[in-house]
Amino acid sequence: MMKTTTTKMRVFLVLLAAASAAAAAASTDRCHSGDRAALLAIKAALGNPYHFASWTPDTPCCGWYDVDCDPSTGRVIGLAVFQDANLTGAIPDAVAGLVHLQNLRLHHLPALSGPIPPAIAKLSNLSFLTISWTAVSGPVPSFLAALTKLAQLDLSFNSLAGAVPASLAALPNLYSVDISRNRLTGSLPPLLFAKAPQEAYLRLSHNNLSGGVPAEFAAVGFAEVDLSRNAFTGDASALFGRTKPLQRLDLSRNAFGFNLSGVQLPEQLYFLDVSHNDISGGIPVQVANLTNLQFFNVSYNRLCGEVPAGGNMARFDAYSFQHNKCLCGTPLPPCK
Repeated sequence: MMKTTTTKMRVFLVLLAAASAAAAAASTDRCHSGDRAALLAIKAALGNPYHFASWTPDTPCCGWYDVDCDPSTGRVIGLAVFQDANLTGAIPDAVAGLVHLQNLRLHHLPALSGPIPPAIAKLSNLSFLTISWTAVSGPVPSFLAALTKLAQLDLSFNSLAGAVPASLAALPNLYSVDISRNRLTGSLPPLLFAKAPQEAYLRLSHNNLSGGVPAEFAAVGFAEVDLSRNAFTGDASALFGRTKPLQRLDLSRNAFGFNLSGVQLPEQLYFLDVSHNDISGGIPVQVANLTNLQFFNVSYNRLCGEVPAGGNMARFDAYSFQHNKCLCGTPLPPCK
């Protein structure tokens, strides 16, 4: 009886594997005519580069390089083009023809240039948009607010200029924005991430942004904030708080000025860099008890008082505290 049961189980598993293989094969064999036309138009607009050699009209588009299809519908839901210095031109308007696209990734394409086209706004199903490490220029377009399903926006390492559009605050699913290493100016939109459905990530380093941290940011559950190497000023203490989920905070190389003494550090913090600012007060004693803290730098500020001792403080050398007004105590010279 047991042998019969075992045999039936083996037959079932073989049939299941065969069915799965057949389904996978079927999904790559399928290709919606509208998706095929859009992809071939993208290829033509970029000059039919070798990168898209597999994109031929006589083969199913779900099997093409860089293309991802939904296995149940056969519609193109992902397009990821990356690491090709020979791919030149602007982002083709034909991308708007991929109406079911959920993930668009254009990464490490240094000769991709021109502005972000309005055609992107027609991708109503887009959840993840990456245009990074390219020569794309112009503004961060306000029409991105039309992408109501957008969750992650990565426009890092480009030549984008102008302000962070306030219209991004209207996106109900957006929780991650990375526009670091561009040429942005202006201030932070106060309501950005006011509707974030989960912990938020904001990366805007290496720009020329100015102004202060909006008071409204105190209500946002940030997991990571990187505002380093900008021209921010004023009080950034709204980002702190003992019970906040913040794990990584980099405010270095700005002109922030606030009293660090009264700040409560998030319990989960593992990285804190507030160096090269105009911060005063003393170092909160609480820092010694942050068990996850791996990087800590308060150098080049106007801090005074004794460096907290014990706990995890042995991890940090004098480099973390140097060039302050009157800090003292290990690993600095003794307090007088």
